[in-house]
Amino acid sequence: METRFIEPVTLRGAVATLEPLAREHAPALARAAEDGQLWRLWYTSVAPPGRMDEYVTAALAMRDDQGAMPFAVRQNATGDVVGCTRYFNVDARNRRLEIGHTWYAARVQRTALNTECKLLLLTHAFEALACIAVEFRTHWFNHASRAAIARLGAKQDGVLRSHQLGPDGVRRDTVVFSIVDNEWPAVRAHLAHQLARPRQEGTG
Repeated sequence: METRFIEPVTLRGAVATLEPLAREHAPALARAAEDGQLWRLWYTSVAPPGRMDEYVTAALAMRDDQGAMPFAVRQNATGDVVGCTRYFNVDARNRRLEIGHTWYAARVQRTALNTECKLLLLTHAFEALACIAVEFRTHWFNHASRAAIARLGAKQDGVLRSHQLGPDGVRRDTVVFSIVDNEWPAVRAHLAHQLARPRQEGTG
């Protein structure tokens, strides 16, 4: 059997734990999405609670068919599943991948949780998978996400105009950011510094 570029792995930090997504996470993710009614944000693709089973099924299909790795995000202090994130658009030959499909319950947004999750994902990508580059993409109108990605230390590569059609048929302009391997030591130090500061961090 061919070895996958990304094998299932649990990534543990002080604030959050990322565990491989499973069907059993769907009810908890539905509750997380209800906190802030995240599906009502037109520039995101968070499933409404009644369709979270479909969302998880699609994420697992991307894992099985395209080599992606979706995670459920658990808040360590409460034990609650508060969102999810994913490695996807995996290009094993060129050692590149994208981090995205990230969303969190409203109560943990603008906390250190997102910063630590990104640090865990980037550390695994650059230091365990030996990635050359890690990419982030977001909707042009998702200004909070764009600002949060820039705060990580990612650089904007450009804008893909009329890149995708949304469920409502509206065209999406996609902003592309990336971090490359020779930038990783500085980004890692920056994120560790952000986590050590006694203030809340942004979301993305």
